[in-house]
Amino acid sequence: MASASRTGSVTHMSQHATKNLDDAEDMAPGYGMGDICEARFLRKDLAMEGLGLANYKMNPGRRVGFGHKHAESEETYVVIAGSGRFKIEDEIVDVGERDVVHCGRDTMREWEAGPEGMELLAFGHHVEGDAAMEQGWWTDEA
Repeated sequence: MASASRTGSVTHMSQHATKNLDDAEDMAPGYGMGDICEARFLRKDLAMEGLGLANYKMNPGRRVGFGHKHAESEETYVVIAGSGRFKIEDEIVDVGERDVVHCGRDTMREWEAGPEGMELLAFGHHVEGDAAMEQGWWTDEA
């Protein structure tokens, strides 16, 4: 039987690790985005080698503020609470709880929360330095 070791709020076993989403550090304030959302990234906490995982809690009516895409990796988003919209290239898609949005390689996207806010999980293959961001990409009013 493998033994567990506890480091902070992460439990590591021989081939797995666990962590509560709310225990991951909220990185949004450090990037000047604390008034827009919470952003928690779990890849390093869970010692993921090739997978990235993020949890975003968007404040009501707020938009990320930049479009982004990945040249080498695809990304999938799961709406776990609330509703909002995604802009994917030139298309705007309404989303709600339990909707899944998949963006292939080199696909520009951005999201915004509806009036009650929106919580997302984002995951995909992680490639260091693969993200390209464009400030002000989605310019119509929220």
